[in-house]
Amino acid sequence: MNFVFISPTFPKSYYQFPRAIHNLGGRTLGIAEDSYDSLSYELKSSLDDYYQVRSLENYDEVYRAVAYFTYKYGRIDFLESNNEYWLQSDARLRQDFNITSGAFPAELEHYKFKSAMKSYYEKAGCKTARYHLVTNYEEGKAFIDKVGYPVVVKPDNGVGASATYKIKNDEELRNFYNNPPKVQYIMEEFINGLIVSFDGIADANGDVVFCTSHVFPDSIMDIVNDVHDVYYYSVREIPEDLKKIGTAVVKTFKPRSRFFHCEYFRLKEDKEGVGKKGDIFGLEVNMRPPGGYTPDMMNYANDIDVYQIYAQMVMGNVQPYNQTRPYTCTYAARRNGVHYVHSHEEIMQKYQGHICMHEQMPAILAVAMGDDMYTARFKTEEEVLEFCSYVLQK
Repeated sequence: MNFVFISPTFPKSYYQFPRAIHNLGGRTLGIAEDSYDSLSYELKSSLDDYYQVRSLENYDEVYRAVAYFTYKYGRIDFLESNNEYWLQSDARLRQDFNITSGAFPAELEHYKFKSAMKSYYEKAGCKTARYHLVTNYEEGKAFIDKVGYPVVVKPDNGVGASATYKIKNDEELRNFYNNPPKVQYIMEEFINGLIVSFDGIADANGDVVFCTSHVFPDSIMDIVNDVHDVYYYSVREIPEDLKKIGTAVVKTFKPRSRFFHCEYFRLKEDKEGVGKKGDIFGLEVNMRPPGGYTPDMMNYANDIDVYQIYAQMVMGNVQPYNQTRPYTCTYAARRNGVHYVHSHEEIMQKYQGHICMHEQMPAILAVAMGDDMYTARFKTEEEVLEFCSYVLQK
């Protein structure tokens, strides 16, 4: 099997994708902007060949790299970046080289455009927030007269919480239309809910072969716009209603041989015309691993190797495993330039038996995921919240 990895250098833990394929006998071929000499030892050891391009943004360059690998090694069986930013480029390359193991561009629309996701959620029996594709002030105001302030506006085709914010009154609404965005925006009613995710890996038939769930006490929108500290954590037991809805949604979207990261609101209160406290609403679907080092959190929480599970799925050899979820794993990240009560040394000493990772996040991820991150695992949610409170205390 020939597997082309786009940008296996970012995030740095992504070397584990080619490592896992390589260990199972697949041929691993990497394409990125970094010089070969700058690659980590772990990545060099995981790749059978590597092609440096000046820019991954230059499609012709990346096309030539794939063409070179095709000429040298034969037909490419899989091509993947596992990165939201490159999804469309990945799909175009698959189409151009007839790599049928993953999505082509036309298949991306229903999980790239937030408005298109709505009907797929609903097909799976999952409610979503009411919405309006932004046109003009009059139509926007008519929508708000129906659902009330605040509303949330964001690019219909966007990554994460990029350029996403609330509009809370008529003045802010007029300002929005006086400076209209240059891309298509979607306007949604505000849902007062706790964000929870259903994450995992789906096989070639869209069947879930691994799943887990994370809780996000603060929305990414608020974290980015208000520069909050960041923390979130996995759960040891996935609630049955979330697992049922999450599995149905994944099946409806029909992913092929890939990770998924699906986000939901669980209502914090009754809302007339919307739902009851505890109801689940679909937020958005991402057909790639959850951001940053979350795949590594999955490993720590479950005492497994999700990169290996992914590789086995790719190679058509899914192995049974005992998913006991012995831990709840948390991510807590501080902001540079902020004074915190407890020093790094105090944190490491107090929680030395629990901390699994400590990293400075790359600048490109730091806006949404904080600068100085700690990943730790515990037996209970109470211990997780105590840890996050200690790390983030100001």
